Amino acid sequence: MSSTPIIVVKDLGKSVNLGQESLTILEGIDLQVNSGETVALVGASGSGKSTLLGLLAGLDLPSSGRIEILGKSLGELDEEGRARLRAEQIGFIFQSFLLLPTMSALENVMLPAELRGERNCEPRARELLAAVGLSERLHHLPPRLSGGEQQRVAIARAFMTRPSLLLADEPTGNLDSKTGEKVIALLFELNRQYGTTLVVVTHDQTLAERCQRQLVMVAGKLEREVSHGVV
Repeated sequence: MSSTPIIVVKDLGKSVNLGQESLTILEGIDLQVNSGETVALVGASGSGKSTLLGLLAGLDLPSSGRIEILGKSLGELDEEGRARLRAEQIGFIFQSFLLLPTMSALENVMLPAELRGERNCEPRARELLAAVGLSERLHHLPPRLSGGEQQRVAIARAFMTRPSLLLADEPTGNLDSKTGEKVIALLFELNRQYGTTLVVVTHDQTLAERCQRQLVMVAGKLEREVSHGVV
């Protein structure tokens, strides 16, 4: 795989003010992820994994340090620029799904491509929903879907634009083991087919061990790395 950096993080820090005190969530994070790599962020709850993922997506800004995504410094982009970068290059799977409740599963999956001005999106959206086992739920609204089904719609939506970088926050967290295994297979199929770089926050050891690298976070710091080689 190419060694071109997709993510470069330098001395990243994130703090929040709580009254008179400041709470440090992330401190001194240095990280590089190359094109096509698969990386798992693991660690105890509260170690800063999801906060780091949100910063990589440009959903929040760090208190200190620098993040470059695909050669662009997020700190030098305004909110519109960060949103454009997400729309064009980044897929994000949220733990809380964030599906639009008044749109069907099919419409939710088609939406990112439609927002980019793509036409004839429906065949690919149907294909992705079939891949996550939801061919019979195309026209169901999210409130009529189970939590696991909503998660699978969110995953299909993230794949819709063939992103260069896919960021996933506990993508198997709300799924039974059988469905979780299918989702894991789909994540790595996307990685192989399109060279999509995958960074995933997970407590799922099966998913973490499939990744080439595990980055272990402890109390807001990258404590150590475990490498598994090419999957």
